[in-house]
Amino acid sequence: MATLKTNTLTGTSTAGSIAVTGEGGSTTTNLQQGLIKAFMDLDGTGTIALNESFNISGVTDNGTGYYTPAYTNNFGNIFYGWGGNGEFANTDYHGRQPHCISDYQTTSSCRIGCGINSSLEDCEHIRTGWWGDLA
Repeated sequence: MATLKTNTLTGTSTAGSIAVTGEGGSTTTNLQQGLIKAFMDLDGTGTIALNESFNISGVTDNGTGYYTPAYTNNFGNIFYGWGGNGEFANTDYHGRQPHCISDYQTTSSCRIGCGINSSLEDCEHIRTGWWGDLA
């Protein structure tokens, strides 16, 4: 039978940033930098609508398969990361791949294209999340 071990969380907090020191003091992780800064589940069909969102003030429909979500709180620079997936529920093809169009990535928004096999289409669910340093 395995022995259960109790972990102790230690760290410091300054200006909303929490640094956590790992076991033995060997590593430090900044929890604030590791948290997601924005996310959305967008219905991109018909009249677009946010099903759920965090730090997204609104989304512009830029045409078939193109959307531009705007952040409520901007990023500190354009070097933030993001990831996501898309779904078109009326078919058996659920693996749509949204992508951020780098020419349109700013500190306040990021244009997204969604589709499959290099073909853009209005997806029923576009789920994306962003992480990086906020301004």
